[in-house]
Amino acid sequence: MPIKIFSRVLGLVLCSNALTVYLASHSIRTVVVTTLGCSLLLQLAYFASVLFLIWRSSCASRAGQRLEHFGTCKEVGSEPPDFDEVTSESADLLQRDQMLAISLLLP
Repeated sequence: MPIKIFSRVLGLVLCSNALTVYLASHSIRTVVVTTLGCSLLLQLAYFASVLFLIWRSSCASRAGQRLEHFGTCKEVGSEPPDFDEVTSESADLLQRDQMLAISLLLP
């Protein structure tokens, strides 16, 4: 967000806060204290959001570095199993599980 837009929004929020507090309390002292408190809270929130964005970008860059590191490693030489091998193994496991279930039902 450009500083020009940020400063306009900040001024709008602080002025609306001051006007609302003055209409509710009719006290200039309360308006000044509340507006200063509001500006402090807004600055803390802005600072915390900047710290969060820095932390998030550092996590993303570390994850990208890890991905690059693992992408450059040599393959071990193992190939993924063929689809037919996987389906025949799963069919064998299913048949074994069915036989086990039947044997548990028999006395």
